[in-house]
Amino acid sequence: MIIRKVEFIKSGTKEEHYPIDNLPEILISGRSNVGKSSFINSVLNRKNIAHVSGRPGKTQTLNFYKINDEFYFVDVPGYGYARVSKKNREQFGVMIEEYLLARQQLKIVILLVDFRHKPSDDDVLMYNFLTSYDIPCLVVGTKLDKISKNQRRKHEREIIETLMMSEDMFLPYSSETKENLEEIHDLLDQIVEG
Repeated sequence: MIIRKVEFIKSGTKEEHYPIDNLPEILISGRSNVGKSSFINSVLNRKNIAHVSGRPGKTQTLNFYKINDEFYFVDVPGYGYARVSKKNREQFGVMIEEYLLARQQLKIVILLVDFRHKPSDDDVLMYNFLTSYDIPCLVVGTKLDKISKNQRRKHEREIIETLMMSEDMFLPYSSETKENLEEIHDLLDQIVEG
């Protein structure tokens, strides 16, 4: 896939705010400090389309980015960040759950986990939620470049075993070096054509 055009379309918190053009949507989810904005910018080959913040928990709405006029990336609030109030966390949870369960345009969730660490309880909860509702999910291990090549297989096994997932739905990725970017772009092509 060649990324020719990327535009931020809108933010929303409920269905009436979402785009109405019926294009396929890919939701990007993960912990607050997993590198969601860096992942989006890297995959879309843009410097700052998604704002990278030094303050985790900054995204508080669903943000829709239209790509090549063919599909959307949907960036959602990160989970597991303690400095967001309990009430806000609950509101984010309801907002994301409503989107996930009702949105016909949703084709797949890309669930980002930190490749350096065992998936958190929140990661496991999110993955189990998606699988229990048969929502297609690709797990991407971010920050791949921070792990030496001879340690990578061990980290990959730990993530796959902790999530009790199929190996073919896991992909390690580095926003810095763009290792495995081609595989992500191939997946996007399949979703858009599919």
